Amino acid sequence: MSRLWIAVRSIIYASLFLAAWGGIALECRALDKHIPLRVPGGLVVPGVLLGLAGATLSLSTIVLFIFQGRGTPAVFDPPRRFVPQGPYRFVRNPMYIGGVSMLLGLGLYLRSLAMTLYAVGAFLLIHTFVVLAEEAGLRKRFGQEYEDYCRVVPRWIPRLTRPHLPN
Repeated sequence: MSRLWIAVRSIIYASLFLAAWGGIALECRALDKHIPLRVPGGLVVPGVLLGLAGATLSLSTIVLFIFQGRGTPAVFDPPRRFVPQGPYRFVRNPMYIGGVSMLLGLGLYLRSLAMTLYAVGAFLLIHTFVVLAEEAGLRKRFGQEYEDYCRVVPRWIPRLTRPHLPN
């Protein structure tokens, strides 16, 4: 399958994913009028930086999936090869971390407590999906290679030193 076709599908899927989650986040802003607290103005710049860092992290994982994994970030069109390179050397779920960081950064930038709470809720939903469904599917598709990887690379909190991945 050509990398160009994989890239096109990846861009489409990622765009739809961002539009859906981002659209819901923007709709959450309407709830701010019911919440007596506001995000402090001093968090606007950190929000921009967090959002940009999240976007960069997510984009780098999509590129890895296209070129190393020969697949897309969509669960119904996943990489054909296991991808323990790049940010995946330090944490098992950098794409999700990037996505939640973008949502949280947007909430801070727009000073929306409802959006920041939505980002936390999104993380809890993603965590549940990862633990109950995605990891089982990866174990089934990649077997011992994924099991070994899970033993040395943490799920959510990046290991700051480069782990020794099995060959």
